[in-house]
Amino acid sequence: MNPWLISIPLAYLLGSIPFGYLLVRFFRKQDIRETGSGNIGATNVARSGAKGLGLLTLALDLLKALIAVKIATHLVPANFDVAVGAAIAAIVGHMFPVWLGFHGGKGVASGLGVFLALAWKPSLVMFGIFLVIVFATRYVSLASMIAASTYPILAWLFHHQETAFTAFGYVIIPVLIIVKHHSNIRRLLAGTESRFGSKEVSA
Repeated sequence: MNPWLISIPLAYLLGSIPFGYLLVRFFRKQDIRETGSGNIGATNVARSGAKGLGLLTLALDLLKALIAVKIATHLVPANFDVAVGAAIAAIVGHMFPVWLGFHGGKGVASGLGVFLALAWKPSLVMFGIFLVIVFATRYVSLASMIAASTYPILAWLFHHQETAFTAFGYVIIPVLIIVKHHSNIRRLLAGTESRFGSKEVSA
């Protein structure tokens, strides 16, 4: 069977598991989509007052995407394009999960997961950039977008691949992450974006 027909749908399904939604629903009997920004990601879960669940959401969202890419790599170790395709599918699954009417997260934690699976050295540099910007500005959204946008350059420097599809994957994932932050971009421009450590109480 064509490995693309296995790895891509599987990566999408793994990526679409809405851990933030499930954890808050199970442990707090709440719908995280009705809290704060309405996002199902780790930042909004933490801001809802469940910092432990926020950290767990972060870890699980990262791991599900990393595992999706690793499965594709295991199925076809000689074809890196399949791994890149699985990475894109996992991110799309997280952002547009079929279980929640295709309304999901913004792909930051899952993005780090697929980046680590594809090339861990540039991912660590990217994460360092993220931390510096968060500490300097306390804007998680700004740090996420800037750090994600550096990955194509870092991946080319540290883990250069020859195929056009790989280059496409390295670019399209950051683009998807930035596009999903469109509401954050508007708030940043308006000066109303919440800083890390603040608490949002209503959607």
